Amino acid sequence: MTKTNNKSKERLSPLIERLIDANLNRLKEGLRVVEDICRYVYNDKHLTSEIKILRHKLQISYSIDRLQHRDIVGDVQKTSTQSELSRLNLNDILIANFSRAEESSRVLEEIFKLQDTEQSELFKQIRYQLYDIEKRYFQTYT
Repeated sequence: MTKTNNKSKERLSPLIERLIDANLNRLKEGLRVVEDICRYVYNDKHLTSEIKILRHKLQISYSIDRLQHRDIVGDVQKTSTQSELSRLNLNDILIANFSRAEESSRVLEEIFKLQDTEQSELFKQIRYQLYDIEKRYFQTYT
């Protein structure tokens, strides 16, 4: 597979930039929830550090220019569904946030194939690392 960089592909449309912005935020937020539970509830230095490293890997993909495409007011799904409003226990919160992060990683992996396969590969690696961290978390704490 040939790697491409930003110079060899067309500039992404504002709507795609909005999609990237939303998924970067969703991914970072999901990671933060999991990281804070591992840190403050379980005092798990190892898992906390792994998640923090993943979160910091995202910085390469952030762009201030992308903020102009953010449209909170126009977001057709900004209201919560009933299932999002309630969690039964800490594991439900963790399942939701691992899933949120994994799904966002997949979206970013696919979308970056349009412009930058190195970033696409980064999000694929993040997704697989999350699958592994999730498995180890639930093996340890359930």
